[in-house]
Amino acid sequence: MQKYKIVDDLTSDVMFEAYGKDLKELFSNSATAMFSVICDVDKIKPQKAVVVNINGDNASDLLYKWLSMLVALVDTKAMFFSKFEILEIDDKHVKAKCYGEPITPGKGETVVKAVLYYGFKLEKTKKGWKAKVACDI
Repeated sequence: MQKYKIVDDLTSDVMFEAYGKDLKELFSNSATAMFSVICDVDKIKPQKAVVVNINGDNASDLLYKWLSMLVALVDTKAMFFSKFEILEIDDKHVKAKCYGEPITPGKGETVVKAVLYYGFKLEKTKKGWKAKVACDI
């Protein structure tokens, strides 16, 4: 099963779709998709873990807040992430361990400034879950 794909590569935004058989897989794949824009995820070693706890009003709000928190972690922790272990998840809460390493210029790709509501969509499909996310770059 496909994990994610970059949908649009506009000059100021990038959009991707992420997929998962359940919310756990979808959240992990969405994070990996976003970090594939931010950095060369294949070169980021899971040296250090950061635990995050996020609450939302529903699954869509939770996904938006999850990805927004990860964008903030790049700045606040000065880290790139490449592995996302979802420890607990339901429609209104996610607890996860994000693994990565300190930012190094040679591994960076594009600065993601924010996750956008524009085009943002989360839906349950016959195969599981699908998210469409745009990021301001």
